[in-house]
Amino acid sequence: MGSTSDLEVMTPAFETLEEFGVPFEKRVISAHRAPDVLAEYATSAHERGIGVIIAGAGGAAHLPGVTAAFTTIPVIGVPVCGKAFGGMDALLSIVQMPSGIPVATVAVNGAKNASLLAISILALGEPVLDEKLKAFRKAQREKILKTTI
Repeated sequence: MGSTSDLEVMTPAFETLEEFGVPFEKRVISAHRAPDVLAEYATSAHERGIGVIIAGAGGAAHLPGVTAAFTTIPVIGVPVCGKAFGGMDALLSIVQMPSGIPVATVAVNGAKNASLLAISILALGEPVLDEKLKAFRKAQREKILKTTI
């Protein structure tokens, strides 16, 4: 996260990762206030066993893009709705990355979907996680089919 003010938005990602049993790190690192710390974090992520980074930020929302510039592992950006522009500023900042430095981007405040996307990526190489994801999707389907109006 870019700051502690993003914690409420990012919490559904943490909860979903915990539900699936995916270990994760939870950090606050500002792309603007601590760029050296961000560079070290991102460049060492792969060797620390991190397979995907979810980066949430509002406003200028440079955290996901700067993170992606320092690593080749997938980065998923979560635009956080700030005080101005309803989160559109963050969304456009994250989704408009230059060619060659991709950042997968979810909806404004879409941290849960970011975690599910990360789980999908990680499940490609982890059969147990893949089965958990399939069970999750099946449960979603069954819930919808039971819905009456």
